[in-house]
Amino acid sequence: MTTVRIVSALLLSLTCSLPAAAQRVDWPTTSGDPGAMRYSPLVDINRDNVSRLKVAWRWNTGEKGIPASAGQMAARPGSFQASPIVIGDTMYVSTGYAAVAALRAATGEQLWKFDPEIWRAGQPSNGTGLVHRGVATWAAPNERRIFINARWKLFALDAKTGKPIQSFGVNGEVDLTAQLRRPVNKLQYTNTSPPIVYGDLVIVGNGVGDRIRYPFDPQGDVQAFDVKTGRRVWSFHTIPDSSEFGWETWENGSYKYMGHTNVWSPMSLDVARGLLFLPVSTPTNDWYGGDRKGDNLFAESVVALDVKTGKRVWHYQIVHHGLWDYDLPSPPVLATITWNGAPRDVVAVPSKTAWIYVFDRETGQPIWPIVEQPVPASDVFGERASPTQPMPTNPAPFARQSVTENDLIDFTPELKRRALEVFKKYRSGPIFTPPSEQGTIVMPGSIGGAGWGSTAYDPGTHTLFVKGTNNPAMYRIQKGVPNDTIGYDYTVDLASSGLGVTADPDSGRADHTPPQQLPLIKPPYGNMTAIDLNTGKQLWQVPLGDTPMIRNHPLLKGVTLPPLGVAGAVGGTVTKGGLIFATGGGDVLYALDTRDGSVRWQHALPAGRGYSNPVSYRGANGVQYVVMATGGGDNSELIAFSLGGAH
Repeated sequence: MTTVRIVSALLLSLTCSLPAAAQRVDWPTTSGDPGAMRYSPLVDINRDNVSRLKVAWRWNTGEKGIPASAGQMAARPGSFQASPIVIGDTMYVSTGYAAVAALRAATGEQLWKFDPEIWRAGQPSNGTGLVHRGVATWAAPNERRIFINARWKLFALDAKTGKPIQSFGVNGEVDLTAQLRRPVNKLQYTNTSPPIVYGDLVIVGNGVGDRIRYPFDPQGDVQAFDVKTGRRVWSFHTIPDSSEFGWETWENGSYKYMGHTNVWSPMSLDVARGLLFLPVSTPTNDWYGGDRKGDNLFAESVVALDVKTGKRVWHYQIVHHGLWDYDLPSPPVLATITWNGAPRDVVAVPSKTAWIYVFDRETGQPIWPIVEQPVPASDVFGERASPTQPMPTNPAPFARQSVTENDLIDFTPELKRRALEVFKKYRSGPIFTPPSEQGTIVMPGSIGGAGWGSTAYDPGTHTLFVKGTNNPAMYRIQKGVPNDTIGYDYTVDLASSGLGVTADPDSGRADHTPPQQLPLIKPPYGNMTAIDLNTGKQLWQVPLGDTPMIRNHPLLKGVTLPPLGVAGAVGGTVTKGGLIFATGGGDVLYALDTRDGSVRWQHALPAGRGYSNPVSYRGANGVQYVVMATGGGDNSELIAFSLGGAH
């Protein structure tokens, strides 16, 4: 009898420890779910044991820069920015060259790799180098497809083999420019964010470099294609055509020749309601609008579409007649809050302006008042800035929105003197002070505020976590010299957008490389803020990350520095285990306590900068992993962590 009991106990113990399919928790989209919460329900890794987190595996893309040669333009991978998806113990990830790799999610072993060879076309126009942030998937009972939008092409791949599916488009690919309203230069049309899939539709936006500004440059129409055939099903005009809703907001017929106004950021989706949420960017010439007078719908707006038809359901314009590069950079977050004692479905929209705009998901009605406030006028010839801009009354801004003398760097008297010297050269003022021919110090700068990976949401506590950047820019308007990228009278002098001897961390460079000079302003340069979406109140705010090139600067030798934080567009992933995993754009991965933002664990990233959002999943082996893309250029790798390391 005793023997039977012992054997039974052993069998029970073995059964409990065996991997089971029911244990597996996937990460099915780049943001974790279609509503972009970036939330993991797993608690295996938690506040109490996160200190035991170790490297489980690493995988390198193997991509290298390609020098120019006969018939080949130079190309280079940018920073590795992808968030993988994980389905059934297989991970699918895009690389800087928009290749797709399938890996074993428990070991990082490569199963297959598809290279669309977009590097053959050289560098894209967006200034980031070649980067891509993820893939999408569609499944039927006996089939799974992986979709990648590589520059102007959309590919459908067999998830088992990585081979293009020949029945989709032409030999597995669709030309995304083929049915646009006007011909475009394909080399100026690109994609960095993943497609989004709903039913039998795969939906894509596009990217256009900010430096591209000439009449009839590429427009930002959002397009939906049949996942099986590649046939285009619908297209939404982000710049309306004649007589379409909003067309009169483009005065003097400017809707005919303006471009951009694209959706380069990830989109989000309310599957139950069939609502697709678009974060729309700025129109042509982000900083001068004399050739596009009016409010310019649907630029810098959140737009809710009927995902089946592409028809507008509602919209809200966050910036009228944009002049500050305040495009909506991040997927709107679909959340359920408690409002007047009952659940209410909302969409929370992060923005470079450093506000979170919160709307009723079905109607677009603001949850808290958004008030049109007077803003400074422009004195640039031909410009007519909007006299008012919408400003939320709640939640409060999560990053700084102006620069005053009190904000200037003052670690030493000499640095304060230099900062004042630079500051007094230019105009400054509250948010929405327009660019000028003298030069205007603008805060937030070109990466926000919020960036493209800034938010995560905990549905259990109704808390939104947002990475903010305090990072001014200087915009000086000058007479343009028409060429292949500039066709309008006035444009911004991006080459001089830094702030002199104490330049800001971004220095106007689109790839956001670290500064060679000190910032104009005091730290922190990046922070993490927790916001209770039931009330809109901030729960806490802490500096996130560090900036070694500032901390180790020769001018600061021997100076005791406060926490610096790091400027960057990426935020974190939140887990039910009470942790937020984030780098903020630096080279250290942190696990923050969701209760107060304190650091519970940190790990220096071997490949360098972590400019991506982490993902978390549990394999069929019962192990929870945290994985993120790190490094860039010739050393781009995924790094996976688990309790105790490799299994």
